[in-house]
Amino acid sequence: MEKLPNCPKCNSEYVYSDGSSLICPECNFEFQAEEAGDAGEKVYKDANGNVLVDGDTVIVIQDLKVKGASSPIKKGTKVKNIRLVDPEDGIHDISCKIPGFGSMMLKTSVVKKG
Repeated sequence: MEKLPNCPKCNSEYVYSDGSSLICPECNFEFQAEEAGDAGEKVYKDANGNVLVDGDTVIVIQDLKVKGASSPIKKGTKVKNIRLVDPEDGIHDISCKIPGFGSMMLKTSVVKKG
């Protein structure tokens, strides 16, 4: 699971994600991940700007051609239990298994949180 940054106001480690913002349950401070100042940690966001974490379920928002496959991954395909990785090729940052296709790498820009 991706580690969220500590609260910039009270330094609490119990921060949780609520859509595109982060919330501290101890001091009720709401902030964006960019405001936390943690330059060392990459924040992964879907096409709508929602923060993604390991284990999320996402939905593909456009048909995706797959090299060597007879059919594309259809728009609306639900992908469960994603794993966020540091992209080796600089582009694909989601590792997942897609039913009917197997293990695959996707871009965060072609999925939305589901």
